[in-house]
Amino acid sequence: MTGPTARLLALLSLLQTARSWSGSELAERLEVTHRTVRRDVDRLRELGYPVEATLGAHGGYRLVGGTSMPPLLLEDDEAVAVALGLRTVAVHGLPGLDDAGVRALTKLSQSLPPRLRHRVRTLGAGAMTWERSGPDAVDPDVLTVLAAAAANRERVRLEYETRDGRSGPRHVEPQQLVSVRRHWYLVAFDLDRGDWRTFRADRVRSPRATGARSRHELPADDVPAHLEAAEAAMAPTYRADVTLRLPPDVARERLRDHLGDGALVPEGGGTRWRSAADTVEWLALRLLSIGCPFVVHGPPELRAHLDTIHERTRP
Repeated sequence: MTGPTARLLALLSLLQTARSWSGSELAERLEVTHRTVRRDVDRLRELGYPVEATLGAHGGYRLVGGTSMPPLLLEDDEAVAVALGLRTVAVHGLPGLDDAGVRALTKLSQSLPPRLRHRVRTLGAGAMTWERSGPDAVDPDVLTVLAAAAANRERVRLEYETRDGRSGPRHVEPQQLVSVRRHWYLVAFDLDRGDWRTFRADRVRSPRATGARSRHELPADDVPAHLEAAEAAMAPTYRADVTLRLPPDVARERLRDHLGDGALVPEGGGTRWRSAADTVEWLALRLLSIGCPFVVHGPPELRAHLDTIHERTRP
């Protein structure tokens, strides 16, 4: 044993196995005296590890559950297994655990030696989850870099692909990584544009922390409001083309202030409504609230959204 610290870590590693250790076994394993074992056990207790000691022929020392979570020591294969599990939680999401999964993955990734990080990436690349595969899947390595930069208040250079498919460099100061309906968003100050921006994490490529400190900070209370405004601005909009089984005057009355720059045109015994631009969610809500039969001519996204609503509401 090289020294007290290494010995203490070795003792903790032994106690984390699911068994009791006699004082003689520990002394033999650590190559120390019984007195040193007792002193090291007391030191672990001072550090918050709940080490229980029992007397008798089958007694010994073991680590039990306490009131708080102390640091753990993991073997190489255990660390790889935990990292792979956290990558799954971070990317594919579990309700209420997305953010915790990324924070835990970031902490673990920063402490893994390069050889284990390589193993985690290799094994992660060889696995897949059927129900979550798709173009919006995010690279867990991207998440860990962005989360670490936000926590460390460090600037990042990255490549970002916009909604229209164009890609270019960005120089940002990450503020917070947020999970919203199974999508990850980065709230950051864009140094090139001189303003706060929200980035889809699945469109971020090759993020690299620069080591330079961030100088801008968005108050925590302002983050939700910023996300709401950014999400509304990023949501795609469409113009509905719908035939309403209503006379034009009744259709106009029921749409009222929601007509905007849309148009109502008489068509046979009904009305053709060409709406103002808005999201498919809002357009579907307006159609369902009008209270009449209708036929959707377009766009396909609106028809698909209404089909989804119908499937969810069928008995």
